[in-house]
Amino acid sequence: MTTARAPGRDGPLSGVRVVELAGIGPGPFAAMLLADLGADVVRVDRPGGAALGIDPAYDVTNRNKRSVVVDLKAADGAARVLDLAARADVLIEGYRPGVAERLGVGPDACRARNPRLVYGRMTGWGQQGPLAPRAGHDIAYIAVTGALGMIGAPDEPPAVPANLLGDYAGGSLYLVVGVLAALHHARATGTGQVVDAAIVDGASHLAAMIHGMLAAGGWQDRRGANLLDGGCPYYGTYETADGGYMAVGALEPQFYEEFLTLIGLEDHRAAHTDVTRWSELRAAVAARFKSRTRDEWTAVFENSDACVAPVLSLREAPHHPHLAARGTFTDHSGITQPAPAPRFSATPTTVRTGPARPGADTLDVARDWDVPALREDGA
Repeated sequence: MTTARAPGRDGPLSGVRVVELAGIGPGPFAAMLLADLGADVVRVDRPGGAALGIDPAYDVTNRNKRSVVVDLKAADGAARVLDLAARADVLIEGYRPGVAERLGVGPDACRARNPRLVYGRMTGWGQQGPLAPRAGHDIAYIAVTGALGMIGAPDEPPAVPANLLGDYAGGSLYLVVGVLAALHHARATGTGQVVDAAIVDGASHLAAMIHGMLAAGGWQDRRGANLLDGGCPYYGTYETADGGYMAVGALEPQFYEEFLTLIGLEDHRAAHTDVTRWSELRAAVAARFKSRTRDEWTAVFENSDACVAPVLSLREAPHHPHLAARGTFTDHSGITQPAPAPRFSATPTTVRTGPARPGADTLDVARDWDVPALREDGA
């Protein structure tokens, strides 16, 4: 347990030590989630920083962490990481399979020093399989799982959902779930284990309900033809008079009824269950939304159960009245960013520190973790 913070003061994972071997994408985000929950996350940065990295001052995925710099290719680089692993509860790495082993910091080497260690591995393709040694990115991982093919209009190419669906939903979140489950097991048995979190596994798992609907005949295996993929006219988005968009999710009969009343299309009640009238309903709804601005429609549906909301931009979202009231976003280090989630009644979380600067915490970590001092240049 670290001496800098008391258990529970900064979240439910206060006192848990995590080593993060620096990378990009889902690994750092998973480590940020653990740090947001109160873990003492030490990021092992490489000299020169990571490829594709943004200015460290703005990389909020490194908030609530501390950083040391270690050159794993140096003669004593692996030994320095193993010293940290010996005192950690969790280690996270996102290299291609076999790379950590070649660098001397694979699961066998780390767990030889610390049998209780949970060793989390974050990859796109996983540790085994024909594509395991190949490069990849979010878009390729979700493409082969069928997830990408579900998104978008039927007469257009699949829409790319940023890197939210693969990297972060199918990757980071599953790694964190796996690490926390393995940590629970380690504390009960005294033995750690390796967690193989592959984005192709997680993204496939996210579609479990839809696979069930497909097997039952309740989902067509094509884009824009189903209840939840934009095929349904009362579950989709519509353009407004000023070029904005409104999102409609009036699925249940009572919500659909309220939606029709507020938008002024009460004569389309029968279209709720009549698929043959969906094209007619879609055209009518589209025409109505085009008659007013996004803000005007937002006012119409405010305080209703019609399940209609404005489509906001990233810069607009923090100012939405509901999100502002909840404190869903916070300002820290001059950056507006999402606040930690979820929320805890007894061990509240917060943004404690801004993005960790590479190597800035070397001496503090050496002291707090009681490891041999690390020079700040990583040599």
